[in-house]
Amino acid sequence: MSLAAFADPVFESQAAFRAVLRAMSSPGAVMSLGAGVTPPAPLRPAAAAVLLALCDFETPLWLSPAYAGSEVGAWLKFHTGATVAKEPAGAAFALIDLARDPLDLAAFAQGTAAYPDRSTTIIGEVEGLATAPGLRLIGPGVNGEARLAVSPLPPQFAESWRINNEGFPLGIDMVFAAPGAVAALPRTTRILGIV
Repeated sequence: MSLAAFADPVFESQAAFRAVLRAMSSPGAVMSLGAGVTPPAPLRPAAAAVLLALCDFETPLWLSPAYAGSEVGAWLKFHTGATVAKEPAGAAFALIDLARDPLDLAAFAQGTAAYPDRSTTIIGEVEGLATAPGLRLIGPGVNGEARLAVSPLPPQFAESWRINNEGFPLGIDMVFAAPGAVAALPRTTRILGIV
């Protein structure tokens, strides 16, 4: 594999993990991420950094059709050991291009009553993220309300997320990855509306 992952795998993986953790603990906050990573197209650096930090040989990864036929699966397996899941419901992590692929939250692993953590975390690649008018967020880690502009926002996303909230403690978690940045919506975050 000639394309670069982390130059210093230990340090940079820990830094990427901390950025994702900060994003998860502060829903709506936008964190810088992805500098120095050169993944194969169409995967972009921020999403690649998230996957390099989170995936390993015990975490099956589902790739949406936008990545089918590319070198993305082989590159991630080489650098993380993660196998490619055949179905969304069998994945610990999922990579979706939200500009090109549909998003059906119900298709992914929701966890079980005994193991709610055995759900899928979706990494959705988008064109842009900003702490600007967009999704109105409330929940743990949000001081009052937060705003998050996601471009593109999947159709009916707010309603799908409301249904995801209703299953708590089951449900998926979401990480949005834009060029150079990430933001997260854990399953505890509610969307009050879109402004």
